[in-house]
Amino acid sequence: MRTRTNWPVMILIALGTVLILFPLYMTVTIALKSPQDMLASVFGLPKELHFENFANAIAMTNFFNALGNSAMVTTATVVLTLLTNSLVAYAIARNMNRRFFKGLYFYFISAMFIPFPIIMLPLVKLTAGLNMTNLVGLTILHTVYALAFNVFVYVGYIKSIPVALEEAARVDGTSTWGTFWRIIFPIMAPINATVGILICLSTYNDFLLPLIIISDTDSYTLPLVQYIFQGQFNTEFNLAFASYLMAMLPMIIIYLFAQKWIINGITQGAVK
Repeated sequence: MRTRTNWPVMILIALGTVLILFPLYMTVTIALKSPQDMLASVFGLPKELHFENFANAIAMTNFFNALGNSAMVTTATVVLTLLTNSLVAYAIARNMNRRFFKGLYFYFISAMFIPFPIIMLPLVKLTAGLNMTNLVGLTILHTVYALAFNVFVYVGYIKSIPVALEEAARVDGTSTWGTFWRIIFPIMAPINATVGILICLSTYNDFLLPLIIISDTDSYTLPLVQYIFQGQFNTEFNLAFASYLMAMLPMIIIYLFAQKWIINGITQGAVK
């Protein structure tokens, strides 16, 4: 029996595809155009491919230095987040029957609803007072700022892990610390992958937090160095889009290979 095509859904999917691909098309075509091509037609294809735009953008932004800064901050943030946030969530998930840990859980959840601009100025004063206006301070702030959401995700997943596994380990004489690292943490591989990928994407693409924290131009991350193309009277769109394309390429590749882990980890954590 042939199934009928759901045309409204197909049309919505087609429109969604166009809305997603059109900005990417604009980014690629503008990055390969000359300023003259831009004046002739913004939406059209370039008459000639100007690959020198990428070389000029690399030179203007000190691209590889900024890429190294972004890679260092992103890698360190992901590692610290997985090691620390999972521990916090484990302690809360296994002690939700206690008033203190239950209150702590809702305290973290409430932090998700605080807009970043509200705490932006206090963060500036705090980091300046602690001499944390550098990449190390930025890494610590990214790790702490993600704690609220990660606790929420981790707790839901840890609750789906049978307590009997920990009880068996305790009978064998394993400490709570050893139980977590030898048994629980390996089981958490799917949700760790999910959290790691989400933190990787958010940290790498973050603009506002590095903007208010980093004071040394040599420590600028990739989103910050894109500011160089914003002139007082004009913007070099072809060089800017070439730089944007190079900046987003690593995260696109990572996401394409790792997107299944995001869905897998979230769905497993949602079902007990």
